[in-house]
Amino acid sequence: MRSLRFMSAEALVSDTQRIRKDLGSVAHNLFPLLFKAGYLQEQGDVIHDLVENWPLPELNLGELLGRTADHPEDLSSRACCVCLSSCLAGLRDYVLNRSSPYAKRLRTVDLTGIKDVEVQLCPCKKTLGRWARTELLCKTCFDLLVDIQRLQLGPGLAEIAVDVLVDLFVTERSYELAVQALFLRPHSPLKIHCVAFRADNLAPRKLFYITKLAEPASLHRFEVVHNVRLEMEHLQVLLNNVHFPRLTALTLPSRTFDVRRFPPEDEATLASIGEKLSQMTRLTELSLPFSPLTGRLRRLLCPLKTPLKVLDVSNCSLNHADMAYLANSLHSNHLEALDISGHDVTDLYPSTFFKLLNHSSHTLKSLTLEECNIQDIHVNMLILGLVPCRKLEALKFLGNPLSFRGLKCLFNIFVDFPRLKYVEFPVPKDCYPNDISYPINEADLSKFDRQKYERLAEELHAILLEAKREDIEASTPLYGSYDAAVQETGSELGSVLLKSFRDALESFSMALREIN
Repeated sequence: MRSLRFMSAEALVSDTQRIRKDLGSVAHNLFPLLFKAGYLQEQGDVIHDLVENWPLPELNLGELLGRTADHPEDLSSRACCVCLSSCLAGLRDYVLNRSSPYAKRLRTVDLTGIKDVEVQLCPCKKTLGRWARTELLCKTCFDLLVDIQRLQLGPGLAEIAVDVLVDLFVTERSYELAVQALFLRPHSPLKIHCVAFRADNLAPRKLFYITKLAEPASLHRFEVVHNVRLEMEHLQVLLNNVHFPRLTALTLPSRTFDVRRFPPEDEATLASIGEKLSQMTRLTELSLPFSPLTGRLRRLLCPLKTPLKVLDVSNCSLNHADMAYLANSLHSNHLEALDISGHDVTDLYPSTFFKLLNHSSHTLKSLTLEECNIQDIHVNMLILGLVPCRKLEALKFLGNPLSFRGLKCLFNIFVDFPRLKYVEFPVPKDCYPNDISYPINEADLSKFDRQKYERLAEELHAILLEAKREDIEASTPLYGSYDAAVQETGSELGSVLLKSFRDALESFSMALREIN
């Protein structure tokens, strides 16, 4: 419930001309309250002026927009384009404002608290995603230096230094702008400091260069994803030349490792990478999707001195030895999130897989088992494995050949998990033609009886309602969970893939002509 203070702040910011006129007489401790009220009402001009005249040492968006005693609603998931653009424009004008530099107390701006979600509740419905925020911030910093030179501002600007904490997201399209902003950081009053760094659609050479500019010694998260051709040799060069002492989370693109084409000398390279990872003493999250590591998981993870809490080894072609290592490793007793999709866990290594579940049952909060060939005959076994996991909050098992009957059995035990909030379940096998084969290819994924699915899904949801577990969200996202980053840069990546396909066709045609 909103406090009287917050309702008064809402009334004040709704009168844009008055608040802008009287801002100089507003008590400093009311600025955070007015900021949240202005953000809620999408008052871009008010937000701009509040930031331009910010009287406090810190401006932390996550804290300003989060739950407070005056307004318990969390607004940090509103990546509102109007509000965030106004905030950055206000930050630029904070520096350019000709008031005495001694009156400027702002030292830190933290932009990392904004969450990108699928459904935006802000009135404008226009988002400024992580990639767009990166681009706008870099442009703001670069344009600020141009304005300082153009306006020939006095030497007092040397007294202004504001650290801007950000989760940077760079692709080929924004690379040059990001490099300029990071390279000129020592000369700018707004100093970009990366807490997290995500790269997509970059050549390894560009990735190495911008990583060094991003101050890797202070990075907490480092994500290299999708269309970055980072092979094991590239990774070794990167880790030999760049150190990540504070890194807590590392994500690598598909095919970074591929033991199927390992020459003997690559065994030493893999061991070397494992040793480099062990030097990241704060590393607790590791994502290695679609990197075939058959029989080599131990070599990569065993050197780690800190137990992993998050591990993604989906579609890594793990064998029994890998699963046995994982089940008996230091990590198994600390795992909070595990993605082991793409492995036939119930047929190939059921005992070791369920041993892994048992060891992690006291900590496991999220489990992903997509396309694991889990069938109705495995349901009772799966239930026995899941029952000890009382802290489970999310379970995803899309793409498994389960009938409505099998799903019904699972839903009947879901109601007994006290912390379970989110479930992704497959379209029942009953809804597909009899000749469908699993895993279902993308072209056939949507070829099911939708009316039958709606009826069966309604019955499954009825099980939750009858048990008074309306708090469990159960859905079937056919093409996987929402990914804000992919959604935002999908058009650029699509263009790159299309160009690669055209280049491949041209090379193939040229080769045919040479043969003829």
